[in-house]
Amino acid sequence: MSLILLASFVFLLMPIFLLIYIRSYNRHKKNHFLEKQHMQQKFESEMLQTRIEVQDQTMQSIATELHDNVGQLLSLTTLTLNSINLNDGEKAKNKIDNSLTLVSKSIKELRELAKLLHGEQLVENGIGHAIDQEINWLNKAGTYELKVNNQLVDLQITSPDKDLIIIRLLQEIINNIIKHAQAKHIQIDSYLENSTLHLKVSENGIGFDPDMIKAKKSGMGLNSIYKRIEMINGKLALNSVPGEGTSISIEIPYP
Repeated sequence: MSLILLASFVFLLMPIFLLIYIRSYNRHKKNHFLEKQHMQQKFESEMLQTRIEVQDQTMQSIATELHDNVGQLLSLTTLTLNSINLNDGEKAKNKIDNSLTLVSKSIKELRELAKLLHGEQLVENGIGHAIDQEINWLNKAGTYELKVNNQLVDLQITSPDKDLIIIRLLQEIINNIIKHAQAKHIQIDSYLENSTLHLKVSENGIGFDPDMIKAKKSGMGLNSIYKRIEMINGKLALNSVPGEGTSISIEIPYP
């Protein structure tokens, strides 16, 4: 009799346990879905912020180029044309020829700026071309001795979201060098090996103590750099010694 009662009791409890299990499973599944949705929203928010920052950096580059290069070329053209003496035919011809050359240079510069403005030289053409564009802006400053080994220019595969983050990382690293490093020489290497994109930037500036910067949790935009690396499952190795410069090596699964 007791066995029958025990069996009946267990039989009655089984649906209850089953119901509790199903509810627990559904709750866990819902929480997992909400967590995944939250992570996706966070990633999309970070991507939007990155796009805005890249666009802002691009517009700043265009503004600087218009002011420092195209503006200077056109001012020089105006100065040359105003100095023409029509009574001296030979000198007038030379100055007109020089003015035409300056105008041609201005047109070429404006075309390059138009390409940049429409994104043709950014990630739409691949990460290699985007890196080249950033290096060109840096090179035009004439402040640094640059050594570049960019093996990504002819890369046939792309990853637009990662490319956008990678180019923003490079911009932040370059900005840090300009603001803090007091460097004279910069070396930039980029290549793809075993489905991993490698980007390395080295300079011979004043260097710093990495542990001290990490402890401050604010210096030189490193937190932002680490955060972006984490977004795309990348790795970052930073080496710096006071008085001996800094090198940053980035590895990112690609595409």
